[in-house]
Amino acid sequence: MELPKLEDIAHPPMDQLQGFEYCIDSNPSWGEAIALGFQHYILALGTAVMIPSFLVPLMGGSDDDKVRVVQTLLFVGGINTLLQTLFGTRLPTVIGGSHAFLVPIISIIHDDSFKGIEDPHQKFLATMRAIQGALIVSSSIQIILGYSQLWGICSRFFSPLGMVPVISLVGFGLFDRGFPLVGRCVEIGVPMLILFVAFSQYLKNFRAKDLPVLERFALVISVTVIWAYAHLLTASGAYKHRPEMTQVHCRTDKANLISSAPWIKIPYPLQWGAPTFDAGHAFGMMAAVLVSLIESTGAYKAASRLASATPPPAHVLSRGIGWQGIGILLDGLFGTGTGSTVSVENIGLLGSTRVGSRRVIQISAGFMIFFSILGKFGALFASIPFTIFAAIYCVLFGLVASVGLSFLQFTNMNSMRNLFITGVAFFLGLSVPEYFREYTASALHGPAHTKAGWFNDFINTIFFSSPTVALIVAVFLDNTLDYKDIAKDRGMPWWARFRTFKGDSRNEEFYTLPFNLNRFFPPA
Repeated sequence: MELPKLEDIAHPPMDQLQGFEYCIDSNPSWGEAIALGFQHYILALGTAVMIPSFLVPLMGGSDDDKVRVVQTLLFVGGINTLLQTLFGTRLPTVIGGSHAFLVPIISIIHDDSFKGIEDPHQKFLATMRAIQGALIVSSSIQIILGYSQLWGICSRFFSPLGMVPVISLVGFGLFDRGFPLVGRCVEIGVPMLILFVAFSQYLKNFRAKDLPVLERFALVISVTVIWAYAHLLTASGAYKHRPEMTQVHCRTDKANLISSAPWIKIPYPLQWGAPTFDAGHAFGMMAAVLVSLIESTGAYKAASRLASATPPPAHVLSRGIGWQGIGILLDGLFGTGTGSTVSVENIGLLGSTRVGSRRVIQISAGFMIFFSILGKFGALFASIPFTIFAAIYCVLFGLVASVGLSFLQFTNMNSMRNLFITGVAFFLGLSVPEYFREYTASALHGPAHTKAGWFNDFINTIFFSSPTVALIVAVFLDNTLDYKDIAKDRGMPWWARFRTFKGDSRNEEFYTLPFNLNRFFPPA
């Protein structure tokens, strides 16, 4: 029997993913781009509603306050997305609210200085102003690291091998926002998961006028069908005698957003009053800013691959982090209730639709701003049960994680050293945050529990993040463990072309700033 040839079974490494119809700087027709932009807006609503729905009641806020925070988060998210796609990395990334800020924010909410405030609304305002002050001060970390190019210098220690666990855990690290939330209402969660997979994968070749409608718009079609199904269950009284938590996750009339939303409301800076500043709050928030920086670094590299672009060069990555710092500053000024980061789910949608166009994301930013001003209309879409979004996350987070794994093709995975680094970084990146979560759930405080609250917030925030733990472990091991004379095994010869702006001709094509602004941000 003749053995197969090596070229028949081996797949050569590829700089860019194949099969994308539109890459970063190519655009679908205006009608298709608007529909795709609306789809990205619908997906961004999940986090924009989930975070305020959790935090605002803890702060003492009412449904009216929750709606205003949701509107503000979407409005500032739209502005930050435009800034990032125009002047930052220029990758097709949506900027939205970040869960990385929850630990220091919850610490601020439970601060002793607010316990004596009896009026819930006054407590909400005082807490919001304290969060604003902490965000404003801590945003300086990303602004300094970005615009000084310090983060670009740090990124020179990153190799494809060291980045694999970081990028993958940007997706895998969010597993608790997937099926555990789907399981809270399986009646709509499981059908949504099945329908989305069926439309986007099994029926993707269905075309209308040469457009793969079901693949391209699987999200908005499946959300519409399951949302209508969930409304039918609600109207028929299927949940009338079910437990309260089941009703919250299943019913379409429990969000209390539409009735509380104003018809027109434009968010504006300092709308909650003058921010208050506390050194302890700011130090704790700085840890969340660092976590956001690391998670965004992995997300940018995933987005570049799903937009058929080259990995962002060091100075482009720094430029993006600098603008992200400006975004967190805007979060503090407007009062979004949390900081911002790259939306992982929207990166996954680039791969699901096979459209990595920058214009589509800029259109989605326009929808975010428009519907945040028209409160009633935005609240209508925001009332979609979160279980529906969780089902979508099961697919999109996994897709982003697999993009991280694709970087292994540039490394030597027959090396025991590389296997050791990859396996240990993956395992600790999942295991350490899980320990911190379980400890916090049982003890009602994190493992770091000293008299210095800012120190507790700093440590607990850092080790709650899977990508951050993975970066600490992987980059340390990769740069200290038998690192001499094995650059090829680490994938550095492939990576080197994309570390500088002029290392590859495609870098200039993808990342040059518009309006001849490169003279203000000269390539390194």
